[in-house]
Amino acid sequence: MDIKKSNLSVIALTAFIFFLPFGAVAENAKKASDTADNEYSPVIGLEIFRICARCHTSEGWGSKDGIHPQIAGQHKEVLIKQIIDIREGQRENPSMFPFSLHESIGGEQELNDVANYVSMLPMTPDNGQGPWAEGTPEYEEGEKLYKDNCVKCHGETGEGNVALLSPRIQGQHYQYMARQFDWIRDGKRTNANHEMMGQVKSFSDDDMQKVINYVSRLPVPGNLLAPSADWENPDFKIKNN
Repeated sequence: MDIKKSNLSVIALTAFIFFLPFGAVAENAKKASDTADNEYSPVIGLEIFRICARCHTSEGWGSKDGIHPQIAGQHKEVLIKQIIDIREGQRENPSMFPFSLHESIGGEQELNDVANYVSMLPMTPDNGQGPWAEGTPEYEEGEKLYKDNCVKCHGETGEGNVALLSPRIQGQHYQYMARQFDWIRDGKRTNANHEMMGQVKSFSDDDMQKVINYVSRLPVPGNLLAPSADWENPDFKIKNN
């Protein structure tokens, strides 16, 4: 495949928040894990990511307005799983589907290449956050909701769980997470876990905003962060020079 002519859409990497595999989707979980174990090419991964960067930025940070999520630092298995789900119709998203196909991005090896590259990008230290700071009643209510409902799969600090294919949600943009949560609650995310869909169905809009506010303010470990919000991906500087 001519990687430079690939039509991979960056948007095909946007679906990775709040889910666990079930039914037919669980089959794709194994594919993702198996693919992630393969050797990968950082050179090919970068070439594919150049197309992704048109929307997610060259740093993989997305946008605070939530149109595009941060994908930098996400678990490679999660990234691979979501693209496979879209490709095989387990997640309905007509705008992303054409760009997830083999003829657009290639096969499992190419998925592994780009997912590995993205997973190693440092995360932004300036993600979009919700309106309530630590110490406010809303923050504390969101914290309780998170600890009562989300820790089992997403971890105490939102680090995710590779074994469960639960995504890293620490450092993610508030607006993006709010939209995804809403879609899962309303049954629009067809690859969401049935148990989780039932669990969040009882969340009011107020509950949703508070828990997502809390998540958006969870600290990202320093070793996963870029040195500053002004950091630029050096791989793109080399290409442009």
